[in-house]
Amino acid sequence: MKRLQIAWLMLAGAVAPFMAYAELPSYELSLRDGHFTPAQLEVPAGQRFKIILKNIGQGPAEFESTPLRVEKVLSPGVTTFVVIHPLRPGHYPFFDEFNPQLPEGGILAK
Repeated sequence: MKRLQIAWLMLAGAVAPFMAYAELPSYELSLRDGHFTPAQLEVPAGQRFKIILKNIGQGPAEFESTPLRVEKVLSPGVTTFVVIHPLRPGHYPFFDEFNPQLPEGGILAK
């Protein structure tokens, strides 16, 4: 019985940080050959949130933002996420470094 309790506590400790991410407000962002859909995300200022990134294109894609200090490279067909710290009101651009000639996307914190 004691081993089962220890195993449960270990599992609960390992899962707890991931559950915290699951509870964050989430926004989906699709990447296809350098294009972002939607091109702009509106989020509440002062609140941590998660962006679910989906590369639906045929080649690699990158979600990168210099002001947010975030960079995530995705292979074709990959879905992943990034957690963004609470933002002050304002506009925060992001781009795909594999396609620098295409327009940037952005996050608008209100």
